[in-house]
Amino acid sequence: MEVADLTYPAAQLPSSVATALDLALDDEYKALATYQATVESLGAVRPFIMIIRAEEQHIAALKALYDKYSLEIPANRWLGNIASPSTLQQACSDGVQAEIANAALYQEQLLPQVVQYPDITSVFMALSQASEQKHLPAFEKCQ
Repeated sequence: MEVADLTYPAAQLPSSVATALDLALDDEYKALATYQATVESLGAVRPFIMIIRAEEQHIAALKALYDKYSLEIPANRWLGNIASPSTLQQACSDGVQAEIANAALYQEQLLPQVVQYPDITSVFMALSQASEQKHLPAFEKCQ
């Protein structure tokens, strides 16, 4: 995923924008840890193996913004702290709920905080659209 206008270093972000980045990264970290736990428990099943790669790309795009604005990148607090689902059906159902919540987080909470930052808005829009248009349909098919 490309991040537009990567000029280093950029100006300091207001705390509300930095918090929005933290919330976005934390949610992407949680998704990655959740889908990795599913693969560890149930094997290399689709769509989880494909969506793990997408989540890694989402995290990389967010980390590029942290670098651009000289922010410290938080560690993934979710790794090893997610309960594995017992069935593929449960994992897919959980995936549906997680992607709905992810898209809502971006649309309702995060995007309004970053309207003055086109680069961050662009990344947030791309991540929200990936949840709604790609990940959610994949999980709905596997239920």
